[in-house]
Amino acid sequence: MKERMQECSPSSGAVYGLGLIGAAIYFISQATGFWMGVLGFLKAIVWPVFLVLEAFKNLGV
Repeated sequence: MKERMQECSPSSGAVYGLGLIGAAIYFISQATGFWMGVLGFLKAIVWPVFLVLEAFKNLGV
């Protein structure tokens, strides 16, 4: 297990963290109410899913 953990780069966590903060700011700023803000925060947590989905759509996969 320890060998597997050493293969991961700590910089990828930082990139995801910055993306999470940026996505949260964007989605929450677009919200029109409290519950839309909560939904925006949940979207911010899974933003890579939206990125990959749009990439697949544009690639025609």
